[in-house]
Amino acid sequence: MNRFSRIFQPIVAISKSANITNKDFMSKSQRLMLELGIIHQAIPGCFHFLPMGLRSINKIMNIVDEEMHKIGGQKIMFPTLVKAELWEKSGRENEMRPELIVLKDRHNQKYLLGPTHEETASNLIASLAPTSYKKYPLLLYQITSKFRDEMKPRFGLIRAREFLMKDMYSFDITSESALNTYNSICDSYDRVFQRIGVDFIKVQGDSGAMGGNFSHEYHYISNIGDDKILICLNCQYSTNVELIHEDKCPKCGETNNIHIKNAIEVGHTFLLGEKYSKPLQANYLDEQSKPQVLQMGSYGIGISRILGAALECLSLETELRWPDSIAPYHVVIIPPKKGSKQALQMQNLDEKLYRNLESHIPNLRNDITIDDRIELTIGRRILDCKRTGIRYLIVLNELSLKTPPIFEINDTVTGEQFNFSENELYAFFSDKEFAKQGAVL
Repeated sequence: MNRFSRIFQPIVAISKSANITNKDFMSKSQRLMLELGIIHQAIPGCFHFLPMGLRSINKIMNIVDEEMHKIGGQKIMFPTLVKAELWEKSGRENEMRPELIVLKDRHNQKYLLGPTHEETASNLIASLAPTSYKKYPLLLYQITSKFRDEMKPRFGLIRAREFLMKDMYSFDITSESALNTYNSICDSYDRVFQRIGVDFIKVQGDSGAMGGNFSHEYHYISNIGDDKILICLNCQYSTNVELIHEDKCPKCGETNNIHIKNAIEVGHTFLLGEKYSKPLQANYLDEQSKPQVLQMGSYGIGISRILGAALECLSLETELRWPDSIAPYHVVIIPPKKGSKQALQMQNLDEKLYRNLESHIPNLRNDITIDDRIELTIGRRILDCKRTGIRYLIVLNELSLKTPPIFEINDTVTGEQFNFSENELYAFFSDKEFAKQGAVL
């Protein structure tokens, strides 16, 4: 049974958080996550994920895992340390040098902390005996920490030095099949972001140092975003403005009915061709058993960045707001204060309700918590839960002592309050999207 008193969540009181200035915290999501014990800064650009934050991260990863498995993705894990010579072979060691965290071991061998693993994936395939064309396409992915030597880490999880990313690498035998694989993975990305539930926009992307034939980017619109996105309202075309040099739709030529928005990139897909497979000799055997170069794709989703960006888009200035799909908890039950008349008559009603909700709504299992800090007033606990962003607050009061009991439920997103019988409470939650889709912990 989840209990608020047992959750490691160091909350900063509002009176103290008022002393935190914008000079110290440059984005709303960063400030709120630190104030409310979702994350805690270790060093600039690197963060501890505390239990509330990690629950959300796990839900994002489970959504990604489910969609990757649907298209035949196989989950693996590459080493964090990457031999620098692999990046020298691909040419990226020079291109990305300022962003790379480089180190040497006791034998004077040079390594880098991987910001991405195109070279590593290609080298894995190259290190094995070439396999038959019949074994392809091959889709390998991982979800691990990546590293970038940001000059000025900012906005918390949105621009960090260490970040959690899902990266997938596809290998095909022809450019045609590589394109089919690319389109299939893009469709799976669409489903990932639809399931997360924050409005997103998919645009023609800038391949940058990654290279390749073309790419697409997935963005959340936000004023603090580093990217600028052109959206044509005339033909619905959208692109990163880095690909054009004027405020004009490159598809239909529209100049008036266009918008340019700041955005946060949360996903990127690349059709790479032979950019990495050729210099690193990632080959397959064709029908004549002759080695041929594999066609490659690369696909990234910023797992930890999604957490920061989603909260940046949805939260109020003083309260976190989560997409339902990745909220740490959906429901909190708030019993009366210790020593009150209602508390003496409740007889463990909070625990009974907890078990009954889990029994009747299986997908709420492990997504409910009891705010058992009964030394605090109900008002203070409601305030903490609202600031944390738990959407549904069930407050046990004198109505709950009736026969049959009536339960007060507050929706912190809509501001609505309801008084429900127990059966009406079950019906209310049964109709919610998270209850229909299934838990993703």
